[in-house]
Amino acid sequence: MEETKKILKKFSSDQKSEIFDKSSFRVVFGDSPIVKVIDFFIDNREFDYSLTDIAKNADIGWSTLHQFWNNIVKLGIVTKTRKIGRAELYKLNLNSPLVKKLIDLDMDISKKLMKEEINKEKLIIHS
Repeated sequence: MEETKKILKKFSSDQKSEIFDKSSFRVVFGDSPIVKVIDFFIDNREFDYSLTDIAKNADIGWSTLHQFWNNIVKLGIVTKTRKIGRAELYKLNLNSPLVKKLIDLDMDISKKLMKEEINKEKLIIHS
């Protein structure tokens, strides 16, 4: 508890909420644009999205997305699902072994961080 308090005192209230609002995937791998996009797709794997929607929801610039988008497609992380007008829609490629490992990694990270948080809460309760 004291250690957590000391750590949190170092951060402003905006930074604290940012820490708690981040996904576990981004806590570990950072906030680079490609991490934000992969995290967005892992969290929203049921639907397909246009590049404009991906950039907006991942909170990155449209031109930034285009800098690495072809690599994500070539790696098979995403797959094109359909075209609506001029917009091409993409979805996380759940058949990709790489994507399966990314999802497993995300789950493992989440479980570990959750266990750590539960253990911290137990220490607080028993203090």
